[in-house]
Amino acid sequence: MTFRKGATGKQIKMPNDAAAILARFAAKRQEHFIVLTLDGGHVVVQGHIVTIGLANRTQVHPREVFYPAIIDNAVGIIIAHNHPSDRAPSPSLEDDGVTQRLVDAGDVLGIPVLDHIIVSQQGYFSYLERNILPVAK
Repeated sequence: MTFRKGATGKQIKMPNDAAAILARFAAKRQEHFIVLTLDGGHVVVQGHIVTIGLANRTQVHPREVFYPAIIDNAVGIIIAHNHPSDRAPSPSLEDDGVTQRLVDAGDVLGIPVLDHIIVSQQGYFSYLERNILPVAK
């Protein structure tokens, strides 16, 4: 499922640029996993909701994450999800594992994961900004 309003055509220079696009998901009651597909100038081609899960988790598979990136002919992606309710945007161990798995898949496909952003009503968390975005194994 794609979303256009506020996403397409925006250049991502800093993590807060992407967080502003993703802020609409902060108040959602279910966890949403999203991929922003980017062109070579880091302009958003499209925003895609990959999966909608439960109140505190969602299943994520590289196949579903990279399918829209391949269709959009993306040069890179930003992955994101929300923490519903009043949960802090801090990553869990599961978030770290998903990030590593997707970074590895992106390396194989030649579509790098440029950041993983978590949004909540308390703000956002960026793996890139915190300098903890994993490298491909």
